[in-house]
Amino acid sequence: MKLFIIANRLPVKAVEKEGSFIFTPSEGGLATGLNSLETSLEKHWIGWPGIATEDESKRADIEKKLNEINFHPVFLSEEHIKNYYEGYSNSTIWPMCHYFFAFTQYKNSYWEAYKEVNKIFADRTISLIGPDDLIWVQDYHLMLLPGMLRQSNPTANIGYFHHIPFPSYELFRILPERAEILSNLMGADFIAFHTHDYMRHFISAVQRVLNLDFKLDEVQTGNRIVRVDSLPMGINYELFYNSSLQPETQEAITKLKKDFGESKLILSVDRLDYSKGILHRLEGFEYFLQKHPEFNGKVSLAMVIVPSRDTVESYAGLKTKIDEMIGSINGRYSSINWTPVHYFYHSFSFENLTALYNMADIALVTPLRDGMNLVAKEYIAAKRDKAGVLILSEMAGAAVELSEAVIINPNDIQQIERAIHQALLMPEQEQLARLKSMQEIISFQTVKRWAEDFVGEMQDVHKKNKEMAAKLIEAKNSSKIKAQYNKAKNRLIVFDYDGTLSGFKIRPQDAVPTAELIDILKAFCSDPKNTVVINSGRDAKTLENWFGSLNIAISAEHGAFYKEDGVWHSNLTDKAWDKTLLQTIKRFTDKTPKSSIEIKKTALVWHYRNVDSWLSSLREQQLVNALITPCAKLKLQIMRGNKVIEIKSPDFTKGSEIKRITAKNKYDFILAAGDDITDEDMFASLPAEAITIKVGSVSQRAQYALLSQKDVLPFLTSLL
Repeated sequence: MKLFIIANRLPVKAVEKEGSFIFTPSEGGLATGLNSLETSLEKHWIGWPGIATEDESKRADIEKKLNEINFHPVFLSEEHIKNYYEGYSNSTIWPMCHYFFAFTQYKNSYWEAYKEVNKIFADRTISLIGPDDLIWVQDYHLMLLPGMLRQSNPTANIGYFHHIPFPSYELFRILPERAEILSNLMGADFIAFHTHDYMRHFISAVQRVLNLDFKLDEVQTGNRIVRVDSLPMGINYELFYNSSLQPETQEAITKLKKDFGESKLILSVDRLDYSKGILHRLEGFEYFLQKHPEFNGKVSLAMVIVPSRDTVESYAGLKTKIDEMIGSINGRYSSINWTPVHYFYHSFSFENLTALYNMADIALVTPLRDGMNLVAKEYIAAKRDKAGVLILSEMAGAAVELSEAVIINPNDIQQIERAIHQALLMPEQEQLARLKSMQEIISFQTVKRWAEDFVGEMQDVHKKNKEMAAKLIEAKNSSKIKAQYNKAKNRLIVFDYDGTLSGFKIRPQDAVPTAELIDILKAFCSDPKNTVVINSGRDAKTLENWFGSLNIAISAEHGAFYKEDGVWHSNLTDKAWDKTLLQTIKRFTDKTPKSSIEIKKTALVWHYRNVDSWLSSLREQQLVNALITPCAKLKLQIMRGNKVIEIKSPDFTKGSEIKRITAKNKYDFILAAGDDITDEDMFASLPAEAITIKVGSVSQRAQYALLSQKDVLPFLTSLL
């Protein structure tokens, strides 16, 4: 078994030098974090090597060298880089996910290139993977890849991690391609995000765009379960914690101390990106110098900005503004012996970066929006046992874990100024206590643990999906059921109605049985070996109107009324519904558009099938909470069904009704089919040898499953 990590970029990039290629580390937290990942699985990378070339001999040279270390390059053209990477990925998806709506660009050429490159990645992956390999897709560049891989290999084990924020539904819905993106993401078995906020936004978008209903963290789509969770990414803690012990890092610390002098050092490390809040940070630092002149000459800001996407127009403009602002601050405040802002527009080696972390008195990490931000965690680890203060934006995913940092709103330059002042005056003992607390967290939540948790969840969902697939009624087990049916002498066949024999309708009264269904039921009834029962929650009058002419038994309102040998029987005495209970449900119906109330003799049913998913989730819980006390007093049961809440007497259930039916006769073949939670009572009350079928999903209690109501009638026809 191998683990294939698929990302836009490999952990190394190819650089042509004197007719050959050398490989240098790629920038970015994703490549750095995952490249240091240790796993028992054989690890392979698939990604772009950072160079665009059409020369086949050069491509062959790069591929040969990279394959030796299990890196498998995906080659892209200059046009791909322009439209897929700089275009759709970073001029459409990136600004939208980071809430920079004004920067979001829409071009059809971008979208077409995005689809094309995802297909190139899919073809490359398919050519390399084996049947038992794990496929781990990384980030927003490849959101179509899980679906493409699933289409090619329906049983593949696929996971997807989204490393940037996932925006709220109100923002995500602006994408014209939103449905296609979400549908393809749902090709994964397991999807994860850094924080629960991003997870919540994603679930909301899926529910609203794809009309799929989550049960906690899982949703069924087709014949699979997809699980969603939040897993905060960590770092290689030991690597950064022990970095200052290395001779090379010690040398770098000595040199940097000499370069920076005696000034207190504030460190800022970012890629060039408008989401990082670099201009706000500079404004905040300048405001600090203005408000606290006593620190002039005593505090410097070391700003490391790693070049990134500077060919994108919005990034190039940002670079110009940063240069101008730094020049303005230094021109206004610097002296012969002191420079307020030390500016480095290049990446640093690991030794020099960790040396900066170790000696910096303050780390200023203030993105306007960030998926995680590993710089904050690297700084904490690299400090080891030295004092230091982390000032962290509440908009960074890392803020969820690192609550001992000085948390600020990065849009408020006054908060930045106050945080710098607080950090400079913070007692060393408090600094050490805060750092130790955060070190305990990140030393446990490492990149290794993050990856192990992800792979473990992915394998668990994949196992669950395999178990589900084994329950599906397909050719093999359909033949087995038919053989049992043909052999039997006395058969009991029980059907739920809504969601089983008939699809759901916007208005329940419109779910009238079709001519095809009536013909199938007549065919079953014509066989003297068969006893056919419709066991439904619907009222007796409706069921009599629809099926009264057929020679079948009917159980209405979960057995409160039943019809046998053409005669209706009642199990209850007439009793009016409690007025307070009715008023409560009617009040919720009035304030929930598209909901309705159904009043039956034995049950009150609140229908919310057509209500907005977020509102229905809220109202459902509110209504249940409002009903708990009165229902307890009246000894009534609250049942959550398929887009319904039902208040009923516990005396009548589909389970109690099936026990009544089976007690009257002995059957050598029992088949029961239903789709709802109320049908679980029926399944549980039947003998183990009964053929039980859950429609629309897979049940622990049912022996088999049909994943769509549309599959029910063809299956019944196959028995006949």
